[in-house]
Amino acid sequence: MHIKFLHKFIQLEASGGISLGIATLFALILANSSWQTYYQTFLNFNISLGSNIHFSLLHFINDGLMTIFFFLVSLEIKRELIQGELNTVTKAMLPTVAAIGGMIVPALFYLAINHKYPQLISGWAIPMATDIAFSLGVLSLLGKHIPVALKIFLMALAIIDDLGAIIVIAIFYTQQIGWLYLFLSLLAFIGLLSLNYFKIQQFFPYCLLGFALWLLILNSGIHATIAGVLFGFTIPLTSSNKNFNSLLHHLIHQLHPWIAYGILPLFAFANAGLSFSNINLATFIHPLPLGIIVGLFLGKQLGIFGASWLTVKTQLAKLPYQVNWWHIYGIALICGIGFTMSLFIASLAFGDNTLIALVRLGVFTGSILSGIAGYSILSSHRRKNSVNPAIH
Repeated sequence: MHIKFLHKFIQLEASGGISLGIATLFALILANSSWQTYYQTFLNFNISLGSNIHFSLLHFINDGLMTIFFFLVSLEIKRELIQGELNTVTKAMLPTVAAIGGMIVPALFYLAINHKYPQLISGWAIPMATDIAFSLGVLSLLGKHIPVALKIFLMALAIIDDLGAIIVIAIFYTQQIGWLYLFLSLLAFIGLLSLNYFKIQQFFPYCLLGFALWLLILNSGIHATIAGVLFGFTIPLTSSNKNFNSLLHHLIHQLHPWIAYGILPLFAFANAGLSFSNINLATFIHPLPLGIIVGLFLGKQLGIFGASWLTVKTQLAKLPYQVNWWHIYGIALICGIGFTMSLFIASLAFGDNTLIALVRLGVFTGSILSGIAGYSILSSHRRKNSVNPAIH
């Protein structure tokens, strides 16, 4: 059953990357056309829930709909940790160490460039992230000549990367905490755990408590998307009826297409609108975009490849079946495609101010360079192997 889910996951993420690309292109066109004002008006459209709750459409997407995305990420992490590619130390060691290296080194590169600018320090986590949809999308362009084990390695690495991003958001991007709301959210979380303990398979009671958890977390000062993560970990992974999938597998199956083809492209459309009108060579060497570009393009490849090499050479792990060091280097480059999670962390680090335009420039440039370089390395190695299969 897990193999079937795994193949579907990879296919959905890869095809979802196309939807992300189209949405991003559409946003760029609008942001650089006479429709720019309408685009911004659309994103700033005010939504009211009662007399005291007001937020823009952009905030609804980033704080509301992205909670559903993090809920799905949490479900997938739980599945992989218990039943999947991360459920043993042997299988988890290489992608885990690689992901950690791929988070630490980009952050250090960013801080090295921006440490003299206090107003920019909070963006240190932006180049840590890997966009799983875009990265798997690039890998899928290489066809069946790429080992399946390499795709699984990338998927596992990206999932651990997402888990790292979640931890960073929870610890470092939390506002002043409202302790009463946090206490009430703990009660809601305990209620969800109780439903899991009694093996309740109907989603409705989970949904009620999950929505309450989201509202309470939203008002506690912790970012609302963390509610989606906590909610996901309470969904039961197993079912007492062997003839039916568990609630967790059912929700992944139902939500994944909506996330891949709906929520993430909508997020990209809302957050990728970079205007090129004020961009010149000096803009690229501004410390903010430069730190992101260097972090994504150099930091990711050095962190992932270096950590992988040390892990294998110290015999803590082995390379996956039919995977060689050129494959690992190509993947290390492709993981420099940050995009979705990078833009999301940027919205937490800098809000909606003018720095966001510089962040978008850095994320786009670093991601494009990484994607092209990674594709070129893997494509060149694929062609060499087709001529001489003995090359390893």
